[in-house]
Amino acid sequence: MSGVRHRRVPLKPLYTSADLDGLAHLHSQPGVAPFVRGPYTSMYTSKPWTIRQYAGYADAADSNLAFRRALERGAQGLSVAFDLPTQRGYDSTDEAARADVGLAGVAIDTVDDMTRLFEGIALERVSVSMTMNGAVLPVLAAFIVAAEERGIGMESLSGTVQNDILKEFMVRNAWVFAPEPSLRIVADIARFLGEHMPRFKALSVSGYHFQEAGADASLELALTFANARTYLRSMRSRGLCADTVCEQLSFFFGTGTDFYTEIAKLRAARLMWSDIAEQEGARTAKSRALRMHCQTSGWSLSPVRTQNNIVRTTVEAMAAVFGGTQSLHTNAHDEALALPSASAAQLARDTQLILQHEMGLCDVIDPWAGSYMMESLTAGLVDQARALIDEIDAHGGALEAIRTGWVQRRIRESAAATQARIDAGEQVIVGTNAFVASECDDDAPACLAIDGERVRVQQSRRIAEVRRRRDDTRVRSTLAALTRAARDDDGNLLEAALDCMRARATVGECTRALEAVWPRHVQIAGASSEIYGATRRDDDAWRAACAQVARLAHTLRRKPRVLIAKLGLDGHDRGASVIAAALADAGFQVTTSGLFASPVQAATLAAEECFDVVGVSSLAGAHVALVSALMRELAARNVRAPVVVGGIVPDDDARTLRTLGVADIFGPGSTMHAIVERLVSLIQKSEKAYLTDAVFIGRAESAGSTEVSTLAGTCCASSFDTAPTNFQPAGILTNVKPVG
Repeated sequence: MSGVRHRRVPLKPLYTSADLDGLAHLHSQPGVAPFVRGPYTSMYTSKPWTIRQYAGYADAADSNLAFRRALERGAQGLSVAFDLPTQRGYDSTDEAARADVGLAGVAIDTVDDMTRLFEGIALERVSVSMTMNGAVLPVLAAFIVAAEERGIGMESLSGTVQNDILKEFMVRNAWVFAPEPSLRIVADIARFLGEHMPRFKALSVSGYHFQEAGADASLELALTFANARTYLRSMRSRGLCADTVCEQLSFFFGTGTDFYTEIAKLRAARLMWSDIAEQEGARTAKSRALRMHCQTSGWSLSPVRTQNNIVRTTVEAMAAVFGGTQSLHTNAHDEALALPSASAAQLARDTQLILQHEMGLCDVIDPWAGSYMMESLTAGLVDQARALIDEIDAHGGALEAIRTGWVQRRIRESAAATQARIDAGEQVIVGTNAFVASECDDDAPACLAIDGERVRVQQSRRIAEVRRRRDDTRVRSTLAALTRAARDDDGNLLEAALDCMRARATVGECTRALEAVWPRHVQIAGASSEIYGATRRDDDAWRAACAQVARLAHTLRRKPRVLIAKLGLDGHDRGASVIAAALADAGFQVTTSGLFASPVQAATLAAEECFDVVGVSSLAGAHVALVSALMRELAARNVRAPVVVGGIVPDDDARTLRTLGVADIFGPGSTMHAIVERLVSLIQKSEKAYLTDAVFIGRAESAGSTEVSTLAGTCCASSFDTAPTNFQPAGILTNVKPVG
C-alpha cells in the first residue's frame, strides 16, 4: 500500500516566497497584536510552559494521592477530571449515576469531598484547572468553600474553570440545563470571579473537544471562536465590559498528528482572537492576547502496540510548544485502554521535562516565523475559519446552529470521512491499518482498574454522614434562595451556590434546586448524510461487505436491523454516530437509543421491535455494570437478539463481558467493513439457531409437550405495560430510525 497519508488540511509539496505575498501578519512581534508569535514578549526564554497534569479517578483520597505524586515528580499545575455523575449534577447515590461513579474521574458530592481532594496541596501556590461545565455552580462553590475552610481566601486562588457550556451542546454532551439559562450561569460566574478572584479564569473556551469529535483544524477554530464571541456578547449584555470579559477568558486546544497544521492552527488562533476581541470592543493588549492550554490528542492513541503512542504524544507535544501554548498536558501511552497507569503518567510528564530541559525548545521564540510553509498555512487556516464563522452566522449564530443540529452534522460528517480514510488505508495508523505484522508487538499493558461499586458505597456513606451532621433548616433555606435567584433572575447564582455548599448541601441537591426553574435539557440531534459510504464507494473491501449485507437482506426479505444503545452518562458519541452512519450506508436498518439510555429503556425498546443485533457503545468504563444490567433486562423480556459491544474495553473486561453472553466486541482499531462482516455472520448464526429452536418447538407441540413455553424464545415481545421514556433521537441518517 502507499505510504502517503491523506490529510484533512491539504499541504503543498513545495512552498516558496510567492506563498508569502500579501500576508499582513508577517512582520508582527511576540507580545504585540495580533500576537501570532505569542502573547508574551519573551515567551519560553524567561519561563517555559506550565506542565499541567489532568487526572482524577475513584474517590477524592485516590485522586489526592495521584495529584501529590504528580506535583512531586514535575507537574506544575493540576487539572481535575470529575466523574460523569458529578459533571451532570447527580449525587453518587442517584440511581441514574449508579454505574458511572468514580470511573472516568473523581466523585465529588460535598465540600468534604473537595477538602479531601486537595488535602496537603498548597492551593495558594498551585494553579488548579477544573474541567466542569454543566454542574459548574455547586462544584466550583465546593472548591472555594474547601479552600475558605482551610484559611485560604478566594482572592489567593489561581486557575481556571472550564465553564464552556456551548461546546457541551455541540459535542461533549455533559450539559444539565438548556443553552439560555446556561449562559446566565456562565455570566454570573464571570462576574463573581472578576470581583472576588482576580487570579482565577472564569471560562476556558474549548476547541479540543471539537477535534476529538472529528472536526478538522479550520472547523475547530471556527466553532471555538463562534462560541467565544457568543459568550462575550452575552456577558456584555449583562453589563460587563469587553476588556473585563476577555481578560477572564483562556482557550483550550487539542494537538493531533497533523504536525505542521497543528502548529499553524495555534498561531492562527491568536491572530483570529485578536481581531475578534477588537471588533467586539476590547481595547487593551491583555484582553486581545489569547492565552491557551493544550492537550495531546486522545483520539489518536492506538490500543495496539501502545508504546507507539509515546512517539505520537511526543510529536503532538512539540506541535503545541512550537505553536506557543501556555500550558500542556501530555496523554499517557496506555490511555487508549483505560485510565493511565502511574508509570505511564510519569513518562508523559517526563516527556515535557525532556522537551523543556534537554532539547533546547525554550531557547528561541517562535522559530517557525518567516517559514514559507508555516506563514502561508497560518494565513490559510485563518481564511478558512473565518469563512466557516460566516457560515455559522448565516445559520443564525452559534445558538441557532446548535438548535438546528448544523454543528453536530458538520462534525459527524468530518468524523465519518476520517474513519473512512483510515479504514481504506489512505490515512495511515502504524500498527493498526499499516505495518501491522511485527515480531516485537508489545503485550497490552496492565490497566488501572477502578471498583466503581466500592466508590459508590463509600460516597453513599459519606453523604449520609454529612446529612446527619448538617443543619437541615439551613440547607433548605439556602437551596430555596438558589431557586429564587434562578427564577427571579436576581442576585448572583455562584454566590447563592456558595451559601448552599457552606451549609453542606450536595451537588445533586443544588442541581435539583435549579431544576425547579430550569428542567433538565433534552437535546435532539440533527441529521447526518451518507459520508462514510460515499467516501469508500470504490473500495473493494467495503463493497464486498455491503454485498454480504445485501445477500443477508435477500434471505431475511428485509434489511437486517441493529439497535445502537448509548448507555449510562457518557456523552462521547463520535464512535456511536460513525458506526450508525457506516452501518446505514452498508444497508442495515439502524435505530439509535439516543444519549443516556438506561438498561431498562434499551431493553424495553429491544423488546418492542425485532432487532437482529443489539449494540452497546462504551467509552467511559462502565460497560461491565451497564451491559450486565442490560443482559438481565433482555432476558426478562425474552429478547434473543445477540448483544455486541464497541469501544474501549480492556482485556479483562472483555473476558467478563463474554462470560455474560456478549457475542462480539469491537475495539477502537476495528474497521467498519470488518464490523459489517462480523455482524452479518453473527446474524446468520443467530437466525439459524432460531430456526432450529422453532423446528424443535414445533415438533414438541405436535407431540403434546407441556414444557414448550420454557423452551420457546422470541425475537421480541409484542407488548409491554411500560413504554420507553426520555429517549433522545440521535444520528438520523438514511436507513437510521431514531427513537421518538
